[in-house]
Amino acid sequence: MRRLLRTTVAGALALSLTAATAGLAAATPNRLAGAVDQALAAGVPGVVVRVDDGRGRPVEVTRQARWTLADHRLRVDDEFKMASNTKTVSATLVLQLVAEQRLGLDDPVERWLPGVVPNGSAITLRMLLNQTSGLFDYLDDPRLLGLLTGQGPRAWTPVELVAVALSHPPLFAPGEQWDYSNTNYTLIGMVLEAVTGRPYTDLVEQRVIRPLGMGDTYFARGTGFRGRHAHGYEPDAEHLGPLLPPGTPVGDGFAGPQHHDHVDVTGIDLSPAWAAGGLVSTAGDWDKFLTALMSGRLIPRHLLAEMRDAVPQGGGSANGYGLGVMEVKTSCGTVWGHSGGFPGYRSHNYADATGARTVTVLMTTNFALAAPDAAAAQAELVDAAVCRMNRR
Repeated sequence: MRRLLRTTVAGALALSLTAATAGLAAATPNRLAGAVDQALAAGVPGVVVRVDDGRGRPVEVTRQARWTLADHRLRVDDEFKMASNTKTVSATLVLQLVAEQRLGLDDPVERWLPGVVPNGSAITLRMLLNQTSGLFDYLDDPRLLGLLTGQGPRAWTPVELVAVALSHPPLFAPGEQWDYSNTNYTLIGMVLEAVTGRPYTDLVEQRVIRPLGMGDTYFARGTGFRGRHAHGYEPDAEHLGPLLPPGTPVGDGFAGPQHHDHVDVTGIDLSPAWAAGGLVSTAGDWDKFLTALMSGRLIPRHLLAEMRDAVPQGGGSANGYGLGVMEVKTSCGTVWGHSGGFPGYRSHNYADATGARTVTVLMTTNFALAAPDAAAAQAELVDAAVCRMNRR
């Protein structure tokens, strides 16, 4: 179960949208609506889609299962736990400081966090950002299971999470392979604080949220949201079991109110995700961010090119990973952005290379997407949304 937890929180990086939607490049007018219907039929409790093709008003779609209506009626402007999409913001801050000549991408971690990371002189900031450091992901440690299920909540600090990761040997020598690790971005947050002398969350507020007018974007605090928010759901313990490898102990499953074979996991605390995944936002706010980023408003264009210099993810994926951004290849072209996963919430936020076109796909579940029908529906929905964005 720990492996499944880690994989889904990482945002299903192995998902190949091109392979999953082979032969579907020619979009039809009703393809996006059909993909939303397919997701609901596959058991996804709720879907929010926002597509901006750069011409006029965005296309906005919200759908939800009937059994969720008593909890909340979805709107396109609902707040959503964006989880690992936060990594793109963290990378943006690093590149802003590079532009200001306050640090370098090839600075060793040891320079900014002396004595924190074993072999830190061989691990660069670039390796942290593009996930090639080889550092163990703390989400693979059983001590973190309660944090993700909500059954054992604890206010983990960044230093404590890094210590958990460093209690395990590295997976490979720095720079030799690629492996997604939240430890990398927790360290990035610590580096940003060391360089600036400012709290990481203040840096995000001052350098991204305020300048872009992202009024519905903030860092999670405890179990509450600040405004109107989507409810997230996961299968209850009985229905979670079949999604896991045979023999995997399910225990009590997720914490939260239960009904209709699901658990409302809205109250699980996101805040320990911090620089690796702690942001709450909306589809409209994330459009502002990706538009500004990909158009060169937040970082100089030569550093934007560095950000999009992607390394292969491996594992059979056709996609790449740059500095805090995913290179996602779909049947209607390549897009840039990130995905995110947390109990009850899956998000996909992408833009074209110019930032003129953006797409957001949000789903009010994460672990239920491990079911084959739901996984296929997710791939088709994202691909259909990108094709609509590119007017194909």
